[in-house]
Amino acid sequence: MLNFNVPPVKNSTGEPVWKVLIYDRFGQDIISPLLSVKELRDMGITLHLLLHSDRDAIPDVPAVYFVMPTEENIDRMCQDLRNQLYESYYLNFISAISRSKLEDIANAAIGANAVTQVAKVFDQYLNFITLEDDMFVLCNQNKELVSYRAINRPDITDTEMETIMDTIVDSLFCFFVTLGCFVFFPPQKLDKKLRENLRDARNSLFTGDTLGAGQFRY
Repeated sequence: MLNFNVPPVKNSTGEPVWKVLIYDRFGQDIISPLLSVKELRDMGITLHLLLHSDRDAIPDVPAVYFVMPTEENIDRMCQDLRNQLYESYYLNFISAISRSKLEDIANAAIGANAVTQVAKVFDQYLNFITLEDDMFVLCNQNKELVSYRAINRPDITDTEMETIMDTIVDSLFCFFVTLGCFVFFPPQKLDKKLRENLRDARNSLFTGDTLGAGQFRY
């Protein structure tokens, strides 16, 4: 992702392509345990800034975005396009972006005459935090909303429980996509999400080279 979703690229002088990393709090939590400031610098990241901070225009540098596809984030990204902040835009979403939000970005790019500047749009399926090689957690900026305490509150409503379950399911789904395997087990929401994706032969995230022997679990 930090190399524009291609193998590492260097310019004619052997230096990495310099770029700006724009993330939200979710993206910051995911990247922080994995890469130090020096490692980011070695990968060509000259600045790493929060999406909703005050940012100056750097019109001759590409920007890599790593954010959740929330309405608030999409609005700010559209504002960046209208303000022509960067040379080009590589948009990476932590969870899958909906078609309607994708259309909002497209409309903003058209209105800002910046269609050619939106270089790539990717769903990264990285809505979990890796702490060690063999350890991950689902905690995020809304950890108090998806905690054990929140689930077991005596006054929790059906709507709140549904939101919590959707959040957990999305994180686990992202983990299985990244791992390149899937698991069928009792939680119906996740099982349904996995099966629906598997049935979509053209767009399945678990077909082809990503699945080899031993990667099915029941």
